[in-house]
Amino acid sequence: MPLLELTAVRKIYRMADSEVRALDGVDLAIDAGEFIAIIGPSGSGKSTLMHLLGCLDTPTEGKIVLDGTDISRAGANELAAIRNRKIGFVFQSFNLLPRLDVNQNVELPLIYAGLHARDRREKAGRALEQVGLTNRARHRPSQLSGGQSQRVAIARALVNDPRIVFADEPTGNLDTTTGETILELFRDLSRQGRTIVLVTHDPHIAAQAARRIEMRDGKIVSGSVRNDCVRREIGQGGGGG
Repeated sequence: MPLLELTAVRKIYRMADSEVRALDGVDLAIDAGEFIAIIGPSGSGKSTLMHLLGCLDTPTEGKIVLDGTDISRAGANELAAIRNRKIGFVFQSFNLLPRLDVNQNVELPLIYAGLHARDRREKAGRALEQVGLTNRARHRPSQLSGGQSQRVAIARALVNDPRIVFADEPTGNLDTTTGETILELFRDLSRQGRTIVLVTHDPHIAAQAARRIEMRDGKIVSGSVRNDCVRREIGQGGGGG
């Protein structure tokens, strides 16, 4: 069974006398351990798709199943609980709180989950170790480079051990060299079996993933089904990367 599966999904926005079909009949299956890139120009529907996959919104029509649970008509509170347990997010703008140090920023999802302070520190420490920033735990965001800030954001996304991590233009605010370092980190996470979905408009970045899903006018025009090469990689324990 796929980790995440969409069937005939539509997202329609109604404005006055017209409607916009941001997604128009999308079918997609994502297996655990895959490293996927969703690519398309502005207005193609890729951000809307990520919002639905990431439980930030619900479809107008169709069915979405995440980890065996139908989330198509889930309410706001249920979606928030699912996001906290099963999903990690990494954004272009890092979204770190400037008054908190690195460790405290990474702990934030654990506070919402109700973990004890000692458990939060331990889990945040392990997440920072995964991204190579243990020595920056007491620094404030203003004391970090762009690449370090994005690695903190990745640690925060990993701290709850989510089933899937979404990265929305994660290298958009970084120079080329630093961006390559972040992409290598995602490849490492994929090789460890982490499910990664990367949203981008950049073909070079999309090429780093094992499967590329191309969108246009609210539809998936290629990549909705894994090809044989990707199947072999996963079957050989490649973690989809």
